[in-house]
Formats: sequence, C-alpha cells, structure tokens
Amino acid sequence: MLPPTAVHRGEKELPFVDIGDGSTLQVLQVDLATGVWVIRNHFAPGSQVQKHKHTGIVYAFTQTGSWYYLESPEAVNVAGSYLFEPAGSVHTLNVPATNKEVTDVWFVIYGENLNLDANDNVEFVIGAQGIYDFYKMACKVEFGVDDPPVVVIDRA
Repeated sequence: MLPPTAVHRGEKELPFVDIGDGSTLQVLQVDLATGVWVIRNHFAPGSQVQKHKHTGIVYAFTQTGSWYYLESPEAVNVAGSYLFEPAGSVHTLNVPATNKEVTDVWFVIYGENLNLDANDNVEFVIGAQGIYDFYKMACKVEFGVDDPPVVVIDRA
C-alpha cells in the first residue's frame, strides 16, 4: 500500500464567494468528522462580522490589511500577525474603514461559530458542514461551479 500524498489546491482553483458586505470567502478544507474548517476571508474596508462565540479554538493569520475585535481594540492584527482564540471566546471582528486595501485573513476553526444578537442570544450556528454547504451553493450561483475542489475529510 502506498503512503498518502499531500493534497494541493492552487489559489485560483477555489473561488472567493460574496458574503454580503463586499467581503468574500474561500473554503479550503473541511473535516466533517472532527468539525474543523479552514477558510480564507477578504474583508473590505469598513466591514464588520456579527458578534459571535466559538465552541472550539481558532487560529488566525493575517496576510494583508488590518482588523481587530471591538472588545479588544488595542490588539490590532496587521500583515504577519498571528492570533489564537481559546474555545468560548466572544468577539466582534471589525475592519477599519481607513484601510487602503483588502484585509486577507486565514482561519482554522474548530467546532461551531455561534452568531449572537444584541442580547447575546444565539441567532445562527455555522460549522464545518454548514460552511461547506453554503460555499458549494455560492460557487454554483456565482460561478456555475457545481463541485468546488475543497479538501473534504469525512471519516464517518
């Protein structure tokens, strides 16, 4: 039996889909058995992600631009910044309107993302399966791509 090989995806193989505010999403990998999802976002200047809570840990790496959490505005992520979020962290991602470029961030997310309303009630839940389903639908609608080559791990 041959050993497993690496799986490569070129940047252009996976489209960036619109997420509604001029920002875009690229889904790179989902592990449906463990609930891990790897995504890349291009955030437009002035965009903000709804306040949310993570059920698992999150790793983030910023390639361009800048962003911070409204709950900790002193910790600004700029190109080259790495951020670790412990499970249970609650925050609101904000991209300054003064940014001159798109903010490009990679996230590795374990578990669910719980979007919260103004009273911290859960309004919407998304995880590996949900983001994968959304991405496939958006790729089909926006680009006519039926089956984007996301790296899918499904040990079920």
